[in-house]
Amino acid sequence: MLTSGVVLLAGSLLTPNPGLIFWTAVTFVIVLVILRKVAWGPIISALEEREKGIQSSIDRAHQAKEESEAILRKNRELLSKADADADRIIREGKEYAEKLRAEITEKAQEESKKMIAAAVDSIDQEKRRALDVLRNEVADLAVKGAEKIIRTALDADLQKKIVNSMIQDLSSKRN
Repeated sequence: MLTSGVVLLAGSLLTPNPGLIFWTAVTFVIVLVILRKVAWGPIISALEEREKGIQSSIDRAHQAKEESEAILRKNRELLSKADADADRIIREGKEYAEKLRAEITEKAQEESKKMIAAAVDSIDQEKRRALDVLRNEVADLAVKGAEKIIRTALDADLQKKIVNSMIQDLSSKRN
């Protein structure tokens, strides 16, 4: 029984009823017209607003991307310029250091030459003084020796002058 009721119900649903189809179609069209008048306009305008908002966001994103790329290019240029400046400063520093080293070396060489020349002059002066002292000593010894040999009473200053002139004659003959 239950089975026959289900079959009967299924059979009536599967059979087309022209009145039901007509009224269903009319109801669908009425609902469609009402939806178009009441809901379709706001839905479409909301979709259009949403589309405009999305497009605006996309445009702003593209603009932000272009600006960031421009800033990135500018930063890269500035970084490149800073690298070039740093290289130039380092190069100039090295050149200055090399120049300074050369100047210091040159000054040190000049100073050492001056010190050597001063030392040579000092040595020459000391040598001349020593030779003068030696001449005087030799003259004194020669005078004393000549005095003892001759045993004459010659003046000591006169004897020194004679010996000095002899030594100068000898030294001039050597040179």
